[in-house]
Amino acid sequence: MTQGRPIIQRAGERFRGGDLPAGIETWHAFSFAGFYDPDNVRFGPLSACNEEHLAPGAGFAEHPHRDTEIVTWVIEGELTHEDSTGHVSVVRPGDVQRLGAGAGVRHVERNAGAAPLRFLQMWLTPSEFGGDPSYEVVRGLADGTPYALTRGDASLRVWRLDRGTGADLPAAPWLYAHVVRGTVRLGDEELRAGDAARVVDASRLRAEAVDPAELLVWEMHAEPHFG
Repeated sequence: MTQGRPIIQRAGERFRGGDLPAGIETWHAFSFAGFYDPDNVRFGPLSACNEEHLAPGAGFAEHPHRDTEIVTWVIEGELTHEDSTGHVSVVRPGDVQRLGAGAGVRHVERNAGAAPLRFLQMWLTPSEFGGDPSYEVVRGLADGTPYALTRGDASLRVWRLDRGTGADLPAAPWLYAHVVRGTVRLGDEELRAGDAARVVDASRLRAEAVDPAELLVWEMHAEPHFG
């Protein structure tokens, strides 16, 4: 991967998964479940960026996780979360939800509302394995404000940009940018909803909104350590 130059993954290049008869449609940016690409396993500590579409009443039954930081961003609708540590939350657009799985946790995710639900779920490998699970929801993340994970070397930002405005993206060894809505120009490329850019050794990058847009950006400073 060329240093400093965005490598673009278009929305249509993602792997389509989910369970359509059950009202679940998923678009995977990385190798996931039954889809494996040895050249697309992770980017820095980021190992999943799934765009999930859940019909009213649809959801994921209780299932386990461990040694993963799971961050969720709702695009439209409402996500109901329940986990084995007793947390029950409804996550809405503009909220950031983080579940640190630690040595093990089980959770349920579903669309309990009457409207379609669309959200991004992103997985990162923690800097240390084991420990107690942790959970939080930040309501209404402000533009450009970094939301840092407990691992301390990865943070998420959102920018909601009016047409003709822009944002200077943070310098980082690994930078991942996902367009939630609208169209954004990044360098010589135009990215539309569902498109993403991966940049190694990012510096002096600016995102410009071609039309009103929402952009999620991961700033990551360390690869995962295994063993």
